[in-house]
This record gives sequence, structure tokens and C-alpha cells, in this order.
Amino acid sequence: MREKRAETKRTKIRARNRTPDIHLNLNVRGLAYSATIAINERCNRLRQENREVFKLGLGQSPFPVPRSVIEQLQANAHRKEYLPVKGLTELRNAVADYHHRTQGIACAAGDVLIGPGSKQLMFLLQLVYYGDLVIPTPTWVSYAPQARIIGRQIRWLPTRAEEGWRLLPDQLKGLCREDPDRPRIVVLNYPNNPTGGTYHLDELKKLAKVARKYRVLLLSDEIYGELHHKGQHVSIARFYPEGTIVSGGLSKWCGAGGWRLGTFTFPRSMSWLLEAMAAVASETYTSTSAPIQYAAVRAFQGGLRIERYLLHSRRILSALGRWCHRDLRKAGLLVERPAGAFYLFPNFSPFLKQLRSRGIKTSDDLCERLLEETGVAIIPGSAFGLPPQVLTARLAYVDFDGARALAAAEVLPKDAPLGKDFISSYCERVRIALERIGNWLNP
Repeated sequence: MREKRAETKRTKIRARNRTPDIHLNLNVRGLAYSATIAINERCNRLRQENREVFKLGLGQSPFPVPRSVIEQLQANAHRKEYLPVKGLTELRNAVADYHHRTQGIACAAGDVLIGPGSKQLMFLLQLVYYGDLVIPTPTWVSYAPQARIIGRQIRWLPTRAEEGWRLLPDQLKGLCREDPDRPRIVVLNYPNNPTGGTYHLDELKKLAKVARKYRVLLLSDEIYGELHHKGQHVSIARFYPEGTIVSGGLSKWCGAGGWRLGTFTFPRSMSWLLEAMAAVASETYTSTSAPIQYAAVRAFQGGLRIERYLLHSRRILSALGRWCHRDLRKAGLLVERPAGAFYLFPNFSPFLKQLRSRGIKTSDDLCERLLEETGVAIIPGSAFGLPPQVLTARLAYVDFDGARALAAAEVLPKDAPLGKDFISSYCERVRIALERIGNWLNP
């Protein structure tokens, strides 16, 4: 009898400690890591194994955070209070002034929402606003997964290399005509991730006209706006202010990706949407890091030191982008010349026959073999919404010492071109990586 009672007790303990049955949300089942995060973590593991890896996968700025912004972070490191859900008033003012100063957009602090990265704000927008998500492809890797998590319908609008990978006004018009009253969020990302392309002024005006006619909600993701290689970025909010949310942050132009600070600037008429997102924010992340917000005020205020930093960042990215474009075309790839950011989106189809003979049939196969055989990490086009059999990939030309390159550029005349010698001296890892791609394709 004693043994029976002991066994019963052991059974109860096992039952109490048993792992609960797994019941995953259907929208999350099969969801993998973001492709950009996955490649970065894999590269880090390979480096820990003493493998030589060229990190052209994650789109992380190579440049240091501007010194004046770091100084403000240091001065405010003691800040420990919870700040307002919508963000620090001084920062919201600085962001509104920034948009007015750089784009002529009429906005005030009350139109700005601060979050822990623009990615988080995009998720909240889709959660709060009921409507289809319309995405031109190729596209940044996280728009669509966020929609799937929430359960929103996704409508893809494929773009073509021959048209600079840009969404055409007629494409948007054709979609809207199918159901003119259907609520939609249309994502416009430029300078573009993954292609490095951007829009011309007349194209923005025409897209704005279509969006206005069908009362589309435009999410203009301008996180790379300050990295337009000529410093000539134009926001579509100039032409459709009543229906455009401008998304920005510190991660790309300020080199502060890990700081996690994003901004949404709303039309005054959409204050209800800002309030709804803030309500959800209050129940999720509460507020954005206090020291980071105080430091961000300095970043958005601009000034001579920030302008000098941006000038030389653009010089370097422009020169390196042109050089990479020429080198890839010389190797036999199809690729558009970048106009902003730090990306190229090469097409490997001229090598289709040779690659298939090596067992490479998809863009995933391509990137996997390239990493294994050369140490060069890039991301397959399938992660950006293109069919896997289309042999495209995103290359982020960021594996170089940005601080060293900036210091070298600053002592050269502003008009002096940064040529082959500069690239070889200060962007050597990118040069070697492209050389390896060329040798791998043309053994």
C-alpha cells in the first residue's frame, strides 16, 4: 500500500511538471527569424569559429554615431524615469522641426509619435488600422511577416528592374480600382531597401495623385532619406500631406541601429490613429528609453557638425556604391546603380546555366553556397518577396571601418572625388568581397 501511494505521488509530480501542450497561434507557426537578423547572427557564429566572413548581409550603418549625439547620451545617462508614451516633448518638437526644415511639411510636436524603433511602430500601425497591406516588391523583409502575425491581407505589387524597381502610378491605380472603398496601407520605401533606388519628383506627384483619389493611407518609410547620395531626398508627404505617415529614426543616417529609436509623423487629421497607437503602446512597451530620447533631440536638431557628418557619409556611400556597381557589372551581373542607402540588388541570371550545373537553382541556394565557398554573406531575393527561382540577392556594402573612412574623407576637399585609391585603402573588405564574388562566378 505504501509503495502504491508513493507511485501515485510521483505520478502527480510528473504531471505537475510536464511541459504544457504547445498551442501556437496559426499566424506564427512556421515563422522564422527575420532574414537580416538571421544572417547577422550566423555570421557572428562563423566568426567565433575563426571563419573569415564578409558581412554584406545585415544593413547596419558602418559609421559611428556622431560625437555630439554621443555626448548628449553620456550627459543624460542618469535619466531613469518613464517618459510619456508618445515620447519626450522636446524630442517630438525636434522631429517636427526637422520635417519642416528639411521638407517644408507643416507639423507640430502633437503630430509625432516616438517608439523603440520604426519597426515596432509599423507593427502597431497594422495592429490598430484595419486594412490590406499593399507592398511593392522587392521589399524590406519585415513588412509582410508583421502583417501575417496580425492576420492582415497582403497585396503584392511587383516592380521591374527596367523601371528602376519603382512602383508605377498605374499599378497603384489598377489595384485601387478593383475595390475603390477598401481600406489600404500602401508602403513606399525610398531610398529603397533592398535596391538602393529612389523616386523622381514627377513620379512622387503622380503616386500622390492616385493615393489622394482613392484615399489610400501611405506609409512613407524614409529611414534612408538622409542617405540619398546627393542629399536630395524629397518626401511624398509634400504632395499628399493629408494621407501620409512619414516613418523615420536614428538607425541608418545616424549609425544608431542598436539604440532603437523610431519616429512616426502623422497628418493632423489622423490624430485619432496616433492616439490609438499610443494606447496600445501604453500596454506593450510603455515608453522608449529615456537617455536615448534625450540624445535623439540633438540628432534631429541638426547643425554644422551633423551636416558635416552627413556630407561625408554620403560622399563615401556614393563613391563606394558606384564602384560596387561597376565591379558587379564587370563580373557579368545585372544590377541597377544605387541612388541612396547602402544596397545593391544584383541579378545572377546571366550565370543561370553555369549555376544550375553546380546544383544552384534558387536564390537561397546561391547565397548559401556563396557563403560556404567564399565567406561572402548576402541575402537571397526570396527574402524580399521575389520568387526563389529568380536568382537575385541583396548586397549591403557596409563591411568597412566607417570611423576611419569618415576621418579620411574629412581631410580631403569636399569636391574631390573618392576614387579607387580611397576605396582600396578604406573600404578594402568590401572590395575583397566583390572580388571573391567575381572569381566565384568566373572561376
